[in-house]
Amino acid sequence: MTSAAIILAAGRGQRAGGDLPKQWRPLAGRRVADWTLARFRASGLDRIVLVLSPDDTEAWHEFEATDLILAPGGADRAASVRSGLAALAETPPDKVLIHDIARPCVTQRVIADVLAALDAHAAAAPGLPVTDALWRGEAAQVTGTQDRTGLYAAQTPQGFRYAAISAAHDAHHGPAADDVEVARAAGLDVAIVPGDPDNIKITRPEDFARAERLLGGAMDVRLGNGYDVHRFCDGDHVILCGISIPHDHALDGHSDADVGMHAVTDAIYGALAEGDIGRHFPPSDPQWKGAASEIFLAHAAKRARDMGFSISNIDCTLVCERPKIGPHAPAMQKELARICDIEPSRVSVKATTSERLGFTGRGEGIAAIATAALVRT
Repeated sequence: MTSAAIILAAGRGQRAGGDLPKQWRPLAGRRVADWTLARFRASGLDRIVLVLSPDDTEAWHEFEATDLILAPGGADRAASVRSGLAALAETPPDKVLIHDIARPCVTQRVIADVLAALDAHAAAAPGLPVTDALWRGEAAQVTGTQDRTGLYAAQTPQGFRYAAISAAHDAHHGPAADDVEVARAAGLDVAIVPGDPDNIKITRPEDFARAERLLGGAMDVRLGNGYDVHRFCDGDHVILCGISIPHDHALDGHSDADVGMHAVTDAIYGALAEGDIGRHFPPSDPQWKGAASEIFLAHAAKRARDMGFSISNIDCTLVCERPKIGPHAPAMQKELARICDIEPSRVSVKATTSERLGFTGRGEGIAAIATAALVRT
């Protein structure tokens, strides 16, 4: 069954305070929206629709060239959901999840449980049984109590068979608290799957501090290493870490033979347990003959982001007698950083010789060793 998610990010979030809508505010080193999108990108969904306010011109410009499908938000939540559903209508998925962008702490377990429940139900949503005593109040005074039996605190993502929720929204008129309300109004039964106490919705200023603690408390650090070698061949330049350097030989390889960039790329794939360049770009495939190694590195960096990781730092060592690397190292550093979309201060490029020992010492080729550190929180 195919699956998709609609992420609602068109709200203004005024109760959260600040000059920016809450989805664009910083949180634990990233924006709220970045955390949420990373969780869904890592969940194996076929498509993701991001519903944005028509007034968020910077966000539209930022995301229009990504893997996301963009849709304009409406006057209320229900209208925004209908816009997201319409964006999927040409090739409708079997299942669709609808999630609030302001829930950045959602876990893969909750997402997977909702999707799994849709195998047997037309609708499913996570909920937490209410355990605290409930009061009714007025003017800051308790006026009564409320029986909590059978009460649940609703969460997202809420999941539906696409055809069923589309029909329910087409028939619904007026606002709705959430999509479960719309589904039930259309006669759909909604299964409850276990929610997560940490799947909080950022609503008020104090919620940012709690989300920061949650996101900072489950750090996943990965290290990967890469090693590559290319022999010299006839030519007048070499390409190292994306920089063309005049030389009395070139490097021989199926692609552009950028030994430094290949080592960095394999280091990232290694940290992700995703094999090496050959797994993703087989040398037996003629389309990669002479390809720029930037293609490989950009793919590895995007794969890391899609799995929810940030590249913390990269360290690359080039091993050769010639050409001299030092004068070109700053340019290499900037180019690797550009491709990986990280700060140059997180990239190190350096060189060493092998004291005229081995094939590098005899000037027969160049070797490269790289390490990459990835962090997911």
